Formats: sequence, structure tokens, C-alpha cells
Amino acid sequence: MAIAFTFPGQGSQTVGMGKDLADAFPEARAVFDEVDDALGEKLSATMWDGPEDKLTLTANAQPALMAVSMAAIRAMEARSFDMKAKVAYVAGHSLGEYSALCAAGMFSIADTARLLRIRGNAMQAAVPVGEGAMAAIIGLEQDVVQAVCDEASAKGACQIANDNGGGQLVISGAKAAVEEAARIASEKGAKRALMLPVSAPFHSALMAPAADAMREALATVEKNAPVVPVIANVTVSPLTDPDEIARRLVEQVTGQVRWRETVEWFAANGVSTLYEVGTGKVLSGLARRIDRDLASQTINTPQDVEAALAALA
Repeated sequence: MAIAFTFPGQGSQTVGMGKDLADAFPEARAVFDEVDDALGEKLSATMWDGPEDKLTLTANAQPALMAVSMAAIRAMEARSFDMKAKVAYVAGHSLGEYSALCAAGMFSIADTARLLRIRGNAMQAAVPVGEGAMAAIIGLEQDVVQAVCDEASAKGACQIANDNGGGQLVISGAKAAVEEAARIASEKGAKRALMLPVSAPFHSALMAPAADAMREALATVEKNAPVVPVIANVTVSPLTDPDEIARRLVEQVTGQVRWRETVEWFAANGVSTLYEVGTGKVLSGLARRIDRDLASQTINTPQDVEAALAALA
């Protein structure tokens, strides 16, 4: 049975992330140095020492999460791990799709760091603070949440941003519309309708200026065919053509992260084990809720790296 590598999205960041990898593996430390050089600042110092509010800024959290994922990948590759030989597919949750593509060789580490800095800044700048919002809707089917968004759209943009599985959907858009959608969802029987502490309405139509910025940035960066297919967030299909992948990355800025369908696609296409590469265990938890028959492992610590190398030998 096949293996897939998945890469976490924003929200998994934590102060101290990646420090044990850097201490254990010189190849991992080299990744953090490369990211620091690409961004012209010591992002690694923020990652390891904080402050937390600086790390959680979108423009910092996105390249930081990628750096930890790639530190684990480079540590494995230095010990004879061959992505193409061992992994059937890669996928990432939102910004994690860039980490997945970097791991598969489509982008260099330096270019990925710069792309994610551009993406983070552009997403933050797209909507003035306080005008957008996101909310988690727990316990309603997707078609019901879609109807809720449609009704609330009378007050502004409102759409499903993430389908995370396990009955968890995240909606995004104009603050008044999202608040109205949360109210309607509660009336329709949602177990919870929780406004999220985010700085912008990610994966909504309001992110159109950020999509334009990413279209421009992706047009100029060097792109190679990934050594394994990526399951794109917006299409839930395996892609290998760099130009198509770039178009889908642009669509992803305003489009839905279809993570439940991605995990279901893995299960339906011969994948037996998912490895979550990078900080945290969010995707592993989601996978267990979506399909209990899929095994989930994390690659986050030096011990995880050694365990994965042994299992995949």
C-alpha cells in the first residue's frame, strides 16, 4: 500500500518549533539558515525564542512552518531517504501545499520562503483589520453550511473556506456576513459556531488582491516538475504540471481547502499511511476523524525522523 506525505497549515506554529531538529541534524540547521538568508532576517530566532505574537503574524508563521517541514525532509534525505521511491503523493493544508511542493522539488527552499512571505503579507494587506472574519461551524453537513453562507451573503461575502472533515467546516468573508452565518448556523442546529481569532478572512473572495500578488510572484519563480504528484487543495486531483499547479495555487488563495475530500481521495486510491511532516499533529487528528482505517504518523522531532526512516527503509 502507498504512502502520502502531508504538510500542516497555519495555526500549528509554536515557539521553539524546529529547534530540536536543528540541534540534531546539520542538514536541518542548514534549512533554517537558508530561510533566514532568503528573507534577510533571523526568522529562526523568532521561531525558537519568540515572542509568540511575532511568530503568529501571517508573514512569519507561513515560512516558519515550511522551514520546519523542510528541515525534517532534508534530515531524512541526508540519510538516504528517496522521496520519489518511497512516497506516492504529497499534499498540504493551505500554505502547506507550498511545503509539499518544495519537498517534491518544484520550488527551492529559498524561493518557497520568499513566496510564503509575499503570500502572508498580501493576505494580511488584502482586507483592513476588523473588516473580515472567519468562524468554525461544527456539526452541520456541508450543504447546510453552504445554504447558511448563501443566506448570510446578503450582508457581504461569505463562503466555506476549509472543509476539515469530522463535521468541521470553516467559513470566511466579511465580518457582518460571517457573524450572521454563525447565528443562522446555531439556529439550524450546529453544535458550535465559533468566531476564530484570525487576522484576515483567508480563502474567501475578499482575498482577490492577494491572489493577484501570488499570480505575479509565481510567474517569475523557477518551477520544476514535482518528483511525485501533489493533490491540490482546490481540485482534489493529482497534478504534476508546474504551470497548472501554479494556477491552482493562485485559485487556492480565494478558494476552498478541500481537506476532507483530500484524505478521502488518499483512502480511495491505495494510500494506507499518511505522514504529517512538520510542526504539530493537526492533520493526523483530522485524518483519524475522516477515515480511521488510514494510519497516521508525525515527522516532527529527531526521534520521529529516525522512526520514519526505519519504517520506510
